[in-house]
Amino acid sequence: MKREKVKAAIEAILFAMGDSVELAQLSAALEKKPAELSKLLHEMEEEYKQDSSGLQLVFLEDSVQLCTKGEYYEYLIRLVKTPKKQTLSDSVIETLSIVAYKQPVTRGDIEKIRGVSSDYAISKLLEFDLIREVGRLDAPGKPLLFGTSEQFLRLFGLNSLESLPEISTVQLEEFKTEAQKEAMGSIDTKEEGGDEETLVPI
Repeated sequence: MKREKVKAAIEAILFAMGDSVELAQLSAALEKKPAELSKLLHEMEEEYKQDSSGLQLVFLEDSVQLCTKGEYYEYLIRLVKTPKKQTLSDSVIETLSIVAYKQPVTRGDIEKIRGVSSDYAISKLLEFDLIREVGRLDAPGKPLLFGTSEQFLRLFGLNSLESLPEISTVQLEEFKTEAQKEAMGSIDTKEEGGDEETLVPI
């Protein structure tokens, strides 16, 4: 492999890993002797010092990491502070509420309350890391149990589940009513994700 190709491979590995990578692991992955790898890394270190790059190599004992240069942190902070918004549909919000208040719950428990399939809603909540699998119910088939995640607490500004506001039986009945409307087609869209959407910053 040509020298520049090896450097590109090093860069790709360090970028993909995110954290520091042991020099021995890097050497083995690239099939390069430690001395040769060290020389390439220090060449890259000098190249990254050029003003045209916002990256740098940081050596940590027996490992190396690809990082952002300190002078560009302010731009990263601006980006991180920019609110991100993901779209959660009403059915997803309803399903999240059921999990939050009834956890640990199975898919079957959720569908008994809503009266319709909740596969899509559960899939989206798992994707957004708002719920997680917390075990299996000791029953035939060993169905999965779901509970809320730390991300759920962060998103809704809660210190613990004890901080959840009380939910009334009226609200649960409203969930059932809305779900029944979905099932009957009164709502223009279906569980595939097209129902009325609510913007929730995640």
